Amino acid sequence: ALAERTNLAGVRHILLVLSGKGGVGKSTISTELALALRSAGKRVGILDVDLCGPSIPRMLRVQDSAVHQCDSGWVPVFVGQDKAIALMSIGFLLERPDDAVVWRGPKKNALIKQFVTDVAWGDLDFLIVDTPPGTSDEHISTVEALRPYQLLGAILVTTPQ
Repeated sequence: ALAERTNLAGVRHILLVLSGKGGVGKSTISTELALALRSAGKRVGILDVDLCGPSIPRMLRVQDSAVHQCDSGWVPVFVGQDKAIALMSIGFLLERPDDAVVWRGPKKNALIKQFVTDVAWGDLDFLIVDTPPGTSDEHISTVEALRPYQLLGAILVTTPQ
């Protein structure tokens, strides 16, 4: 339980990006938000828990990166010339970036919980969590896993219709 506390201990604010349906631009919002916060001088991480379509690695042009493990868990991929944005995505763990993950509840939830607690984020001002579409088990797992930490809040992405 100690490792769980330490990996997110250096994260000041956590921001969930949610939507009721797919294809509304959650990953785009998450990415743009990270870039904007970064250019404002903040230390930013993105956690991409969209198991069905992890698109952030491609948006940030790091889809061919591999993640490594260290003593405290997964080491995120650092993005950009200044390596200023830390990114962890389920996409890095798939054989082919376009693979969709078809896992049922318990396995999915265990992965999300592990993802939330097992990434060595270091010190971040903001951790942006890109969630899958809808209001599924994944959200409940993500929020449950993050509950002990300081959540800044959520951004709900909607469309005019």
